[in-house]
Amino acid sequence: MSNRDKGHAKITPEEFRYMALLSELTNTSVRDCIIDEENNRIIFLVNPDEVGKAIGARGFYVQQLRKILNKNIEIVGYSDKLEEQVKLALAPARVTDMKLVTRSDGARILYVAVEPTDKALAIGKGGRNIQRLKLILKRHFGVDSVVIA
Repeated sequence: MSNRDKGHAKITPEEFRYMALLSELTNTSVRDCIIDEENNRIIFLVNPDEVGKAIGARGFYVQQLRKILNKNIEIVGYSDKLEEQVKLALAPARVTDMKLVTRSDGARILYVAVEPTDKALAIGKGGRNIQRLKLILKRHFGVDSVVIA
């Protein structure tokens, strides 16, 4: 695999501080943190089996972090496998198929098929979920664009 296949996330000091804060607060393994200024949110990637622990009972830790940081907080399971990462990021929408296409100009586009009844869920209000997926895939897999079908 080339470096283009596996994005290498460069973690800023600010992201590192947020990761340490979540890790300390929840005793979970925080794999990455993406600051999405456009949507005033911080997306944390944690081990899939620790998502519930990171969120906390009735969203306790998410609410605490929202108060401390004054940003929306989203917790997503992390995988180093593209297919698994897409499913984790779009859950609870059910992914049925996906195809990664590299255009002649080198742009990498991922086409993701979801259950027809889950399409709105996958895209999210104002496109928030699809935007979250794009940020994660760009950073970790070098995917330039995502199309939900």
